[in-house]
Amino acid sequence: MTSSAPGNGLPLVLASASPRRVRLLRAAGLEFEQRPAHIDESARVGESAERYVQRLAEDKARAVWHQGCRTLGADTVVVLEGRVLCKPRDASHARKMLRSLSGRSHRVLTGVTVFDGDDVRTDFDETRVRFRRLEDPEITEYVATGEPLDKAGGYGIQGGAANFVESIEGSRSNVVGLPLELVARLLG
Repeated sequence: MTSSAPGNGLPLVLASASPRRVRLLRAAGLEFEQRPAHIDESARVGESAERYVQRLAEDKARAVWHQGCRTLGADTVVVLEGRVLCKPRDASHARKMLRSLSGRSHRVLTGVTVFDGDDVRTDFDETRVRFRRLEDPEITEYVATGEPLDKAGGYGIQGGAANFVESIEGSRSNVVGLPLELVARLLG
């Protein structure tokens, strides 16, 4: 289903396979077509986390763009003490990530791009999240659900990891994977 989105009236295409991003956009009342982007997501030497998420968002938006539409690309990472945590490789890696986040604060960054072929608008949002102290059995139980394996930092705030969170400063939708306030501004 494709219809116009706010802004210049062109149909909107979401360059993502994320069901979480789809739910957020639908809840915001936007209509769009979903077309996942397949790009190299490797970080570049010396690239900051902020630049990394913005570059990937733009690369995704450009990868699926076609004449007569606007594309929305996004990428989310978790940053702990300057170290970028993307999606875990496997269950063992997810457990390690969650142990490192236990009892600590981290940043969630999401880069967002809106691209229409002539105009590119890119920015990022940052949310600070603090986890309570986690016990190994609850980490193991959570990882066994499989939920952490396709999420930056190895957790989904909208799922089983909701009870790990002690506090949030900033956009909750950013932590889910798409800062709706930023999306609205870039589409506007």
